[in-house]
Amino acid sequence: MQLVWLRNDLRLDDNPALYFACQQAIEDKDSVSVVYIASPKQWQAHNESPRKLGLIQETLKCLQSTLAGLGISFELLESDSFVDIPRLLSAYCLKHKVSKLHFNRDIPLNEQRRDKAVQAEMSGIDVTVECYADDRIVHRNLLSKQGAVYRVFTPWYKNWVQELFNALPEVLPSPEAVSSPLTATQEISLSGAEVFREDIWLSNEAEVLALLDRFCRRKAAGYEASRDYPAIAGTSVISPYLAIGSLSARRCFHQLVFSCGEQGLHVGEAINHVWTRELAWRDFYRYLMLNFEHISRGENFKTEPLARAWRVDAEARAAWQTGKTGFPIIDAAMRQLLQTGWMHNRLRMLVASFFCKLLCLDWREGEKFFMQHLLDGDFASNNGGWQWSSSTGCDASPWFRIFNPTTQSEKFDKGGEFIKRFVPELATLDAKSIHCPSPEQRLALGYPDPIIDYKTARQQALDFFKV
Repeated sequence: MQLVWLRNDLRLDDNPALYFACQQAIEDKDSVSVVYIASPKQWQAHNESPRKLGLIQETLKCLQSTLAGLGISFELLESDSFVDIPRLLSAYCLKHKVSKLHFNRDIPLNEQRRDKAVQAEMSGIDVTVECYADDRIVHRNLLSKQGAVYRVFTPWYKNWVQELFNALPEVLPSPEAVSSPLTATQEISLSGAEVFREDIWLSNEAEVLALLDRFCRRKAAGYEASRDYPAIAGTSVISPYLAIGSLSARRCFHQLVFSCGEQGLHVGEAINHVWTRELAWRDFYRYLMLNFEHISRGENFKTEPLARAWRVDAEARAAWQTGKTGFPIIDAAMRQLLQTGWMHNRLRMLVASFFCKLLCLDWREGEKFFMQHLLDGDFASNNGGWQWSSSTGCDASPWFRIFNPTTQSEKFDKGGEFIKRFVPELATLDAKSIHCPSPEQRLALGYPDPIIDYKTARQQALDFFKV
């Protein structure tokens, strides 16, 4: 038997481990089985959100059915923590006479250690292990001309772009059937999973691919102009599917190339597209995590010590977490997160800057809260974004760059449409007042006063961060 171990790659399309396992099975007239291992205690330690687990649960249900149609059995296993997985897989392989184990590479440190332990366990029972490329678009470990690991995005990105011009990454098709269809029988239930919001999100891979196709055909051309405005549906909203691997980043890039080609554009238009640059940031944060282990341990990327310790203010933290800071755009963003499990990218920058720069609170607390609530929680990207915002990371925002939440609100939510959607108590205010209500309006509408004075907090932050 060929055994495929799925992790953050819950898809058939462009799944190297699944594709090559099926190819091997067809050649050898062998069978293929797929397993997914639930790890509740490990998930809790990694702050995986109940919403994300709900998405994974529903995606697994769809995946089990699709695999059954290809003659591939699926089984959900459970191991509280990563440390028990090698023995669990070993027992499974011995019971089912597995000859080869296939899986795609994971990037964070704990996952790498888990996989090395699995490989060692498999060698003891004569099971061959095939480990395939991770989920980056460009897999080569890009180095500078001096042979050094990049620590800044822009020169790395230039090299990354050149790699794409040299050769587009391979994208694999979904595997062919390996035998007659099977009946999907196992009940899929994950401990800690929240009820899935099927009115907002997708669990079927075909529907996710269709969503990607619609974005590339209809919205990608206007993405640069509309992506910063949260009231406009101008982004792809595919991050949840990238996070759990029901969609491949390589497929995203190839779909954009294909759509540009249909419009008579050269492949270079797709490579240099602003949306491709966003995919590059995703690759970059994974590149950093592979090359700098201390990031996975929750440490600042910049190893030099901060001039001051982060403030501790439980009341300010709670106000931020619950969307009651008294700054409408910040509160609308946080309530969007609490209600939907997702937040617009520009708003992620605003609320993180507010947390780290104006409240001077430890970025790790914000990073953890995001992971505990985001449907699209992705360790590498979330960590990278928070370290960028707190000026502790690689290629970070300069310490003196502090977003003014009111002017940002006036610029990117001019009419207050987004604020009205998530802070409905302010819906009766005019387009000017809604960004910074007067004390009288706040009192009348039951909206809190600002927890900080922006000018005072900005100066305190400048003093705090200045070395």
